[in-house]
Amino acid sequence: QVELVESGGGLVQPGGSLRLSCAASGRTFSRSAMGWFRQAPGKEREFVATMSWSGGNIHYADSVKGRFTISRDNAKNTVYLPMNSLKPEDTAVYYCAAKTTYLSTAIYTNGAEYDSWGQGTQVTVSS
Repeated sequence: QVELVESGGGLVQPGGSLRLSCAASGRTFSRSAMGWFRQAPGKEREFVATMSWSGGNIHYADSVKGRFTISRDNAKNTVYLPMNSLKPEDTAVYYCAAKTTYLSTAIYTNGAEYDSWGQGTQVTVSS
């Protein structure tokens, strides 16, 4: 398994930007598909973005497409989520997750498929 720690959350005005980071420990990070999810108060957890361990396959939720970008640096064992043009409806706790897999292009949009989760970081978009 991979241990994950998110950072970079905070309070930002609508239209602003934040960059979330997820630092991983463990030898399997470079063979792990990574995902970002979020959960707003009173709502179910929802998929945000996912990237294969090769980096060659990426998928976004429609609600964030064009505004959020997932990337990874396997040398630093870190995955990133720069978020631009933030909206109040983006307010949530954001979680990163890892799924160890032999498949270099595999991506996962279902949270139940992930092996490891971080503790989450709060993002609040408000004026």
